[in-house]
Amino acid sequence: MITGHRKHRRTGLTALALLPLAALAACGGGGGSDTSAEEGSGKGTISVWAHQGQASEAAALQNAVKSFNSSQSDVKAELKLIPENDYTKTITATDASELPDVLEFDGPTMANFVYNSKLAPVDGHVSAKTLGNVTDAIKAQGEIDGKHYGLGMFDAGLGMYANKKLLDAAGVKYPTSVDDAWTAEEFGKALKALKGKDSDGKVLDISEQYGLATEWGTFGFSPIIWSAGGGLLKDGKAQGALDSPDVVSAMKTFQSWKTYVDPNTDGNAFAKGKVALSWVGHWNYPAYSEALGDDLVVVPLPDFGKGPKTGQGSWVWGIGADSKNGKAAGAFLDYLLNDSNIGAMTKANGAVPATESALAKSELYKKGGPLQLFADQLAKPCGDSDISTSCVAVTRPVTAGYPTVTAKFNTALNSIYGGADPKEALQKAARAIDRDFTDNAGYEIP
Repeated sequence: MITGHRKHRRTGLTALALLPLAALAACGGGGGSDTSAEEGSGKGTISVWAHQGQASEAAALQNAVKSFNSSQSDVKAELKLIPENDYTKTITATDASELPDVLEFDGPTMANFVYNSKLAPVDGHVSAKTLGNVTDAIKAQGEIDGKHYGLGMFDAGLGMYANKKLLDAAGVKYPTSVDDAWTAEEFGKALKALKGKDSDGKVLDISEQYGLATEWGTFGFSPIIWSAGGGLLKDGKAQGALDSPDVVSAMKTFQSWKTYVDPNTDGNAFAKGKVALSWVGHWNYPAYSEALGDDLVVVPLPDFGKGPKTGQGSWVWGIGADSKNGKAAGAFLDYLLNDSNIGAMTKANGAVPATESALAKSELYKKGGPLQLFADQLAKPCGDSDISTSCVAVTRPVTAGYPTVTAKFNTALNSIYGGADPKEALQKAARAIDRDFTDNAGYEIP
């Protein structure tokens, strides 16, 4: 057991925000409105809500709030931490008038909260300097119709960790950048070669212990859909995007790799050297680096025809729609997103800094750093709709209907992994998503 590994696994779940998004599905009605927080005096007390993640994250946030309060005398921020498992449900169940001035939320939930008039744009409240410093990928996650509702301290990314010693022993050559990613066919050949040198033939970890019928299923494996030229949605419809022939073919290929997968029930298969490859996110680096040292390499996910892709997005911050002090809320967010606070938070959770200036200073993610690949991927954002061969980091669909999209897709993914026919499973999911969108007028936000 690697010391601290449980902590770092927890970080992964926190960074990914694997929360019960389905809880939002009951948040119907909505219809949205052009909500704007009142400017207010810029002075007085503001309320701040955040999720209570791992202890190091909570400490970093508490220190940031304390530092903000002591740095000036106009505004006092009062922080309320809510248990992570209850957080999204709490915002969902709370009337907009009772929400705080500033609140944290899981990126994919944002559009649903905007649809239900619970968030105000941060534009005009945060400074132009803060907005300009946020990475393009995080801006893409937080933007609806040209307005920004969520800005993050950190981002998330996916890749493949590889054990160089085991790859060399099997004669497997591996990519060194996004530009020379394995094709799906090359990856399959690599798995076969690795199997020939492995006692039980299980050479790949896909973090099955997280559960594929969860947000990990969507975050971890929708890059296959995008890399094959498809999408979870296209122009508000799943049919034709999620169940296209190229996507079906890609999912059949993914399904064929199950024979090489170690179930990784204890989360340590890669760190213990039981497998040569681990399909997961940035958050496993601390434990993997400690276990493998110089034998650890990071490579992009396989290319299914339209270039390698990664998911992106994580926890972000916004302003409550009914806030009476948007100016003070904006001042707090300006402070929260400075290099010092982002540096402390990303040191606590190992995530990718979400501003250009903090990213350039990061020992892990800067040019030449061991996790530069993740930063390189996020520097080529696709947004959630313009997914081309030239971009890499894709935002999960920014729609109030996302809870349905993710639930139907990860259910299909899990059944395909279990042996179901990919075409039938994807068609069923696409039909169910489109029915839900039709029933809810496309979840359009006025």
